[in-house]
Amino acid sequence: MTTHPFLSDDYHIRWSTLTSDCVENDIREGIALADARLNIIRGLTSDDVTFENTFLALESASEELSRGWGRLNHLDSVSEVEGLRDALNVVLPEVSAFYSSISLDAEIWASLRAFRDSEAASGLSDLEKRFVAETCEDFVASGADLDDEKKARVAEIDAELSAITQKFSENVVDSTDDWELVVTDSTRLSGLPDMVKEGARLNALEKGFGSDEDPKWRFTLQYPSMGPVMQFADDASLRKEIWEGMSQIGNKGEWANQDLIWQILDLRQEKAELLGKENFPDMILENRMAKSGQSAVDFTEKLHALVEPHFQRDQDELKRYVATKTGSEVRLLEPWETSYWVEKRRKDEYDFDGELLRPYFSVDQVMAGMFDISSKIFGIRIEQRETVYGEDKEGAVQVWHEDCLYYDVFDSESDELLGSFYADWHPRPGKRGGAWMNTLKTGLPPIDGNGRDPHIALMVGNMTKPVGDEPALLDHREVETVFHEFGHLLHHLLGDVEIKSLSSMNVPWDFVELPSQIMENFCWDRESLDLFAKHYESGELIPDALFDKMVAARNYMSGSAYMSQLAMGKLDLEIHLNGARYKGMDLQEMERVILERYKTELATESPSVLLKFNHLFSGAVAYASGYYSYKWAEVLDADAFTRFQEEGVLNPETGKSFRDEILRAGNSRPADESYRAFMGRDPELGPLLARAGLN
Repeated sequence: MTTHPFLSDDYHIRWSTLTSDCVENDIREGIALADARLNIIRGLTSDDVTFENTFLALESASEELSRGWGRLNHLDSVSEVEGLRDALNVVLPEVSAFYSSISLDAEIWASLRAFRDSEAASGLSDLEKRFVAETCEDFVASGADLDDEKKARVAEIDAELSAITQKFSENVVDSTDDWELVVTDSTRLSGLPDMVKEGARLNALEKGFGSDEDPKWRFTLQYPSMGPVMQFADDASLRKEIWEGMSQIGNKGEWANQDLIWQILDLRQEKAELLGKENFPDMILENRMAKSGQSAVDFTEKLHALVEPHFQRDQDELKRYVATKTGSEVRLLEPWETSYWVEKRRKDEYDFDGELLRPYFSVDQVMAGMFDISSKIFGIRIEQRETVYGEDKEGAVQVWHEDCLYYDVFDSESDELLGSFYADWHPRPGKRGGAWMNTLKTGLPPIDGNGRDPHIALMVGNMTKPVGDEPALLDHREVETVFHEFGHLLHHLLGDVEIKSLSSMNVPWDFVELPSQIMENFCWDRESLDLFAKHYESGELIPDALFDKMVAARNYMSGSAYMSQLAMGKLDLEIHLNGARYKGMDLQEMERVILERYKTELATESPSVLLKFNHLFSGAVAYASGYYSYKWAEVLDADAFTRFQEEGVLNPETGKSFRDEILRAGNSRPADESYRAFMGRDPELGPLLARAGLN
């Protein structure tokens, strides 16, 4: 595969060879290879079919294409390789059409059915039977039994969705990168932590603004830059300027997303109806734990009823606090005021300043401690490798940017290499915002005398950057994010199922967040914190008094925090369940109607969050009709963590059970069975409410 670098099966990817001029040839070669293998499946007779030449052959048919397409999309999200986006958009329709065509192919479906209905199928193992059943369900759900006219329309819709959602994502990235604010008056920076000011000064210098003698400060819409301004800046006009900048994301000229959103909603609904479903959520959730859109709504509304009194109290108390502090009447706050006054009140009521924690959370120390915790409880060993950018070097692993790191993960008992991963933590132009984990390869355990085939994955974030000679110092929210994404990573790297499609994170979407969210708990427990929360200069642990304040303030305005998540889930479900009801309505007005009892009332309304809601609109499906799953999984993680608390937070036996029953099991059995195998019972809501102080 050396002539097709995007398709190369080298374990260590040579990122420097993945250039835009290779994209079209490589991706088309991947399609051709896959189609040749599919042709063999198409040509089978009912007498020829076996498990190996139908279902297993289908699983591996597009391996090179999936590999190349995954690498291409990853590079598009993290780098500014010249011409890469244009090349991606050239092949996007072809790739979308190819993948869509597989489940709509009558000949492939006939071969699969022929084996499924054969006598030989009854002799399969339980795992193989599950794979056959899951594959057939996916084919039917994707339209395999439709007539030719409807199949053709489904394929057209898939192609249109791929193109439109790609454009949506590009609009968010481009409108984010387009904005900057250069401050020339230092008095406007009052209230900002010194580290934030110094970072903004150095960023301005890097971009050609100011000098050491005449400093200026540059702010962007990346969270590590704009977040502290909204939280700490005393200058309300500065916060308002940042808010106005955020308001133009996905909402400006050529980057406006409103029309794209309606197109996406219409296409999703049309596809659902073609597939015999009343709406898109019912189509998406049929094989997830929630089962239907209404069930997900019922879950959301049940939590809403429990949280709403706490949410209303939070809002009333905050407004009264602001009135007292400013000597004014109780009033609605402006959107650029809320984070600032929330932080002021936190300091007053809990004598807690979250910025005091930063020196204890250098990113390297956080990573090292997280690895230590995971090694203790899950029975693994993690080793960092030397990396090199833009060239080859013997013994070093190539990465896609100088900021990237690379690690190998071994089983601590067998010393087997289970997998490897890249980490890329800091923002830069051209890099998508937020944090995420993704797979680059799904491996296999030892089979038929063959050695283990290791997994490969990556974790990406946009965390606070190093300032000057100091390391990157994270806030506690960022630490939770690192642990969250690492939970996803462990779910992939510790997968141990003999069929790739049933391994690792290939579980129902409303179960996939359990491993990620349970890892966040280790950011709050004293025993686990002491393994990594150490002052970057002195090595001292977080003082008891500061830790006590941190824990006491954990549930500060938790009603508002929970309501924010519920609001996102409610908005997602409502627009996909009842999109026709709002057709033609301004997005801001629609959001106001849907979230009447979910959203903080402010003096000035912000543009609809939908305009930049990548979770819903940056892919043909993405998290659409599934955003509720964050809270669904939070119920699971709060409940499951009670076992760690009862048996010892760092108890390796408990960790082994979680690894065996949740992480290793993947989708080899139904998710509720895996949960019961770990907890011995079904999940309970009580631990979540107790953890949030909402019971």
